[in-house]
Amino acid sequence: MSLKDKLVSSFFAFEDYIDADSHIHEIRNKAIKTFEETGFPTKKEEAWKYTSLNSVLKEDYCVFPKKENSVEFKEVKKYFLHEIDTYKIVFIDGVYNSFLSETTHDKVDVCLMSSALSKPKYKAVIENYFNKVAKSDSLSSLNTAFAKEGAYIFIPKHREVEKPIEIINFATGNEAALLLQPRNLIVAEENAHVQIIERHQSLTDNAVFTNVVSEIFAGKNSSIDFYKVQNDNHGASLIDNTFISQKDGSNVSVHTFSFGGKLIRNNLNFYQKGEHINSTLKGITIIEDKQHVDHNTLVNHIEPNCESHQDYKGIFAEKSTGVFNGRIIVEKEAQKTDAFQQNNNILIDDKATINSKPQLEIFADDVKCSHGCTIGQLDEEALFYLRSRGIAKKEARALLMYAFASNVLDSVKIPEVKARITKLIAKKIGVNLGFNL
Repeated sequence: MSLKDKLVSSFFAFEDYIDADSHIHEIRNKAIKTFEETGFPTKKEEAWKYTSLNSVLKEDYCVFPKKENSVEFKEVKKYFLHEIDTYKIVFIDGVYNSFLSETTHDKVDVCLMSSALSKPKYKAVIENYFNKVAKSDSLSSLNTAFAKEGAYIFIPKHREVEKPIEIINFATGNEAALLLQPRNLIVAEENAHVQIIERHQSLTDNAVFTNVVSEIFAGKNSSIDFYKVQNDNHGASLIDNTFISQKDGSNVSVHTFSFGGKLIRNNLNFYQKGEHINSTLKGITIIEDKQHVDHNTLVNHIEPNCESHQDYKGIFAEKSTGVFNGRIIVEKEAQKTDAFQQNNNILIDDKATINSKPQLEIFADDVKCSHGCTIGQLDEEALFYLRSRGIAKKEARALLMYAFASNVLDSVKIPEVKARITKLIAKKIGVNLGFNL
């Protein structure tokens, strides 16, 4: 039985088991029909031209873990941002773990999607926001069909979450192969502020396939900072589908740090539904071996007087593959748009590959838009200069790679996140430079 057939047949048992109102059941049934009709994406589709899921889909995944698993804090402490106090929403093999979590309902809701989908007090928010911005493509629809658990974050008007929120999904490896489908809903109402760090982490090299969907809604003059840390084991594959709807004056930034995993596909979609909106998309990718990272971005400028800024840096070694497919759409009404998109890449080895396709689709005539792409190797003249000053070749190469990535880190607003990412970059490069960027 193929994975597609297994999922479709498993859905009916899931629907009988799950507790939700008729509105949610209707959404789920429509979504599974969409997935059944379309199936998993293939390289025949333009958006997936350079990314094949064949190696991921061949595993016999467990859709529902047979037992509830647990881990001790000492086993996973290093994956938390323990340098500062944070709220934590932690899942182990897709199941909420209260021992490792710290949630709240004090002025803001930092809790579980399962509660929001089943309890009457959340009904109004769910009806207004759940599945309202997510696309109906095959993988997003698959997640919607099985939507049960994940993070639910609701910040009312004029509230600021007092400390960052960590969303962490652990896979124990107790199953030979496991499919996880977290569903996150984040709503920041007018003038609300929140910072979020998300991580998916396998604890063994067993096969894990995570298909996550996050819907994010930024109200008027709200601010959302989102940091995605992707540094998983070689048996883990991640499809990250993030959809962001912004209203007037809102400011949303997403930083994606892709350092490990078998296959990573980041589908990041911004929809600007108002004026004076600012959207920031930045990322650093450093991979090796046969790892594969694909960034697929969309910024849709719908109203006038808005800005967007994209800056993605990639460093690829050995036989690794990178993909960047970025789209900026400027609608006819979106005059005075200021949009920037840049993708710069360094190929360390001859067998490393990067496929980059920055795109502008402009239907307005009074705009300031630019895009660009570079692919090359380390600057030999700069490397010679550093070595002539007594710096060893390995350290000189590492210094140049740090400098290459530094402007992406400049916009990280949580110092502890910046320090953690700096250490991860140093570890990936294989040196200790003795300073932070």
